[in-house]
Amino acid sequence: MEIVLLEHHRIQIMKAVWNGVVLAESDDTVVIEGNHYFPADSVKKEFLVESGFTSFCGWKGTASYYSVTANGKTNSDCAWYYPEPNDAAAKIRGHVAFWKGVEMED
Repeated sequence: MEIVLLEHHRIQIMKAVWNGVVLAESDDTVVIEGNHYFPADSVKKEFLVESGFTSFCGWKGTASYYSVTANGKTNSDCAWYYPEPNDAAAKIRGHVAFWKGVEMED
């Protein structure tokens, strides 16, 4: 079985925002399966803490998660990345995606 990677490269500036804080901002996100993956250097790491949670995707590999604390509130496991993605997902190496109420704004 061949896996076809459907992706879309955005040119406009995207922001990941939660609880009034911009967590990431970039004009170079990679969109896969409806999720914006931000380059790691565009993510404000001072709001992120490794959570220890992991999950597995058959074609992307094992994801590691961050929890975010902003303006006195914590959103557990709301950001993820693939430290060693499978070859089919190589374009998201070094990128971080968000969910669980983190809003995407352009």
